[in-house]
Amino acid sequence: MSIWQVVILASIAVLALKVLGYLVPPSLIERPVPARIAGLLTVALLSALIVTQTIGSGQGVTLDARVPALVVAAGLFALRVPFIIVIVAAAATAALIRALT
Repeated sequence: MSIWQVVILASIAVLALKVLGYLVPPSLIERPVPARIAGLLTVALLSALIVTQTIGSGQGVTLDARVPALVVAAGLFALRVPFIIVIVAAAATAALIRALT
């Protein structure tokens, strides 16, 4: 199978899942348990993506300046600091660590 065939099949699969989501009755989604699962699933998937992109390197794990920057960002988010300050602090942390090593 060529790469274009894989892309087309993946696109069809994503479209089918999206259409399937529209076919789910609203009464099912408005129940407390499915609504909570949907909310927590979004957070879990985003967290997994962040961790994978931060410490993943091919088939291995790379611990570099991004990890402390992510810890700083998470701490500032927990303190409800404005987003721009979080970004600047995390970038400064990573830059400082990279400059020292």
